[in-house]
Amino acid sequence: MFLLRAERAINQFSNLLGKIAASLFILLLLNVFIDVVMRYVFNDVSIGMQELEWHLYATVFLIGIPYALFKDGHVRVDIIYAGFSPKRRALIDLVGTLVLLLPFTILVAKYGIDFTRESFELGEQSGDPGGLRYRWLIKAVIPFAFTAMAISGLGLILKSMNTLRGGRHDKSAPSEEHDGEFLS
Repeated sequence: MFLLRAERAINQFSNLLGKIAASLFILLLLNVFIDVVMRYVFNDVSIGMQELEWHLYATVFLIGIPYALFKDGHVRVDIIYAGFSPKRRALIDLVGTLVLLLPFTILVAKYGIDFTRESFELGEQSGDPGGLRYRWLIKAVIPFAFTAMAISGLGLILKSMNTLRGGRHDKSAPSEEHDGEFLS
């Protein structure tokens, strides 16, 4: 019972990140629209708007990954994997997360903190005139996102453990807290 509750709590966090990523994607679309209108209608180019596009894109991508892990939307060889029993898939997910995902995400998060701190201490900003200041903000997304990926990985571990111990009959069936659609 504890493992199921812990899995649900982590899944709620991952779902929240998915909603934030979707909201930021809408901001990205608005930013691109305004940038295009300003450029082609008013012949006014903004370096800051262009840089904000890639900042938003990177953020959407990075914080969308934990949501993809939660929804089983990440890349894998599904042709082979889909033919396995739920318990065998759970074992593959468990081992893969413990051996590959967690060490990688923890390593990137750890070094990402130093990367961000150095940028903050240097007062790093865009080298282009009119570019964005506070480059450390976008760099801070890296350790945050990889920590969030590790947390989603823990959710995947719990999901696998719950499947292996018989707490879930079908690994592909959604758990109770996300029966509905993404934005419900």
